[in-house]
Amino acid sequence: MIDKSKLPDFMAYKDRFSNSGFVEKISRIAKRAGVKLVYAALILYYTLENPKVSIKDKAIIIGALGYLISPLDVMPDAIPIAGLSDDLAVLIYVLHRVWGDVSEEVKAKAKAKLSQWFDDDEIVDAEEVFEQEPSDTPV
Repeated sequence: MIDKSKLPDFMAYKDRFSNSGFVEKISRIAKRAGVKLVYAALILYYTLENPKVSIKDKAIIIGALGYLISPLDVMPDAIPIAGLSDDLAVLIYVLHRVWGDVSEEVKAKAKAKLSQWFDDDEIVDAEEVFEQEPSDTPV
């Protein structure tokens, strides 16, 4: 299990989230961030559209996506490899919190979007996001 005390306060970033900011950031960092981070982010983004998701869970998702798109996070994204590890930890943590709200339709929509930035052999690795336990996530 992830030690929540080691996670950044991503909820402080909820006001930084916007649809256009998310799309711009994901488009810009996709290849550098890797298929797993992008897939997790897209799943959370598309899960926001589900009317069955509680307001509380939507707020947590928005906080995590706001953290992702903010240039002011714990580890600046410009730092190679480590710069996005805190973003991935937050996304995986939130993904596991809202696991029951992630439909097969959302997964398919996210996978389809991945094809804009990744080859088919890279997209296969995206499923590992669902196999990764929160305790395996770097923090």
